[in-house]
Order: sequence, then structure tokens, then C-alpha cells
Amino acid sequence: MKNIVKMSDLTNEEVYDLIKRALELKRGKKVVPREDLYIANLFFENSTRTKHSFEMAEYKHRLNVINFDAATSSVNKGETLYDTCKTLEMIGCNMLVIRHSQDEYYKELGKLNIPILNGGDGSGEHPSQCLLDLMTMYEKFGTFENLNIIIAGDIKNSRVARSNYNMLTRLGATVRFICPEIFKDDSLGEVVDFDEVISEVDVCMLLRVQHERHNSEMNLTKESYHKNFGLTKERYEKLKDEAIIMHPAPVNRDMEIDSELVEVSKSVIFEQMKNGMFIRQAMIEKIIKDNNL
Repeated sequence: MKNIVKMSDLTNEEVYDLIKRALELKRGKKVVPREDLYIANLFFENSTRTKHSFEMAEYKHRLNVINFDAATSSVNKGETLYDTCKTLEMIGCNMLVIRHSQDEYYKELGKLNIPILNGGDGSGEHPSQCLLDLMTMYEKFGTFENLNIIIAGDIKNSRVARSNYNMLTRLGATVRFICPEIFKDDSLGEVVDFDEVISEVDVCMLLRVQHERHNSEMNLTKESYHKNFGLTKERYEKLKDEAIIMHPAPVNRDMEIDSELVEVSKSVIFEQMKNGMFIRQAMIEKIIKDNNL
């Protein structure tokens, strides 16, 4: 496999292999250091977790890391994404991690001779987030078969929702959505009422309301959203004992989830962040191996 840019690039076997390898790394297994390789992180959108967990994973591999700064680059002179990436290839980078606001930006990069890891494309996909979510669920349940999962939030603009729905459905889980009409995506699964399903679910995944992708005409207050579509204390009390709460973060506290619930016993929100570094280590290791770097 040359690149990991969308979840459909991966077979079910490859997904399980990545999860199991990441869990090995979490238990203390080591990666082979590669001090001869160079990797560049190109983040054209803001990021804390994805950017820095990729960066930490890269340092764990002993890679030479170049953190590209779009704000001070020739992008501001009109340089295309392809020309920027080709430049990094020509000066010696062996692989790239890219986050970009354009859906499927990677389709323009077919002439590159170095692999790409997608750190998120527009409202398209987010494979590393999907894989860390899968890892977190697998660590808890040991399977995806027959898991009952709800994803609540800004479905329409969420690359996380899209990647997770497609992959989890493929692996045997049932995935349904909770959202206001304005956030609905008809290309994905069934939208249900939060209060009708909350007592049945194994995984309650919450998504950030992406204010930056909405215009000022959106008539949705923090209070009304939380009451109708957020995880309130009352809804939390109805969860099964073994259920888990997830969120890719950043969290709009008291909007998607009551602030007091972010670190309750059923919450694995911060464990997801921890798992993110290990799954990204496993992804980098796979790319190095598959490309004979």
C-alpha cells in the first residue's frame, strides 16, 4: 500500500492488523528506529491532537521531522498544493502527513513518488481518527460485531462520522445518528431520537459542532443544542453499565456533552487521545514497510 488517505484503501484484515499492532505498542513493544528517513507534516487547518500525536509517533520512530508552516510558505504566493508537496519530495522527504480543507485533496497528488498519510481532508475522511476510534472500541469490547453505536452531532460536516460509519458498518456494527435537521447527511445512515435509543447503545460517540463551517444564520444556541442533541446528565444515567462515551475532540463543553461527564468512568475521551499516538505509530510503520523505505 502506497498511501493511507481513505478507509476504503484498507482491507478488514489490514484494519485489524493496525489495531493489534497499536495495542502491542501501547503495551510496550518497540518500533525499529529509522533515523535515515524524513517526514514532513503539512497542516493547512488547525490541529492539536492529530498534528502532535503524529509528531510524537514520528519521534518514537526516530524519524527526522519537518513541520511545514503554511502561514510563512510560498502557498501565500499562490503555490499549488502539488508544487509544495513535490518540492518537499525533491529536497529529500520520504513521506508526508497532510491535513487540508479541500475534500479529496490527494487526488491532485498522483504524480508524487512518496507516500501520503491523510490527516483529514475537508469534510471527507479522517482515517487516523477512525482507526484510533476503532482501536478504542476494540480494546474495550474485543469485537465490532453487533455493537450498537450512535454518533451524535454535526454529521454533515464531519469527516469522522463518514469514516467511522463506513468502516464500522463494514466490520459488523450498527451505526445510527443523532442530529438536528441542518446537520443531517442523507448519504449516511438512519437518524434517531436520542432519548429513544440511549439505553440500548454500547458506544455513544459525540461530535463537535463545527462552528467554522457554518454561516451566521444557523439558528442554534448552545443551550438548545445541549438539551436536544447533547449528552446530558439525565441521558448519561440511562446508559448501560458497560457503555462507553467517545468524542474526537476538541470538545465544546456543555454543548455536545455536559462538562462534568468528560472524565466520568464511562468516558474514554482522553484514552482516545492516548491511543491516537499508538495507531499513528502503527500507520507510519506500515507505510515504511509497504513502500520498502
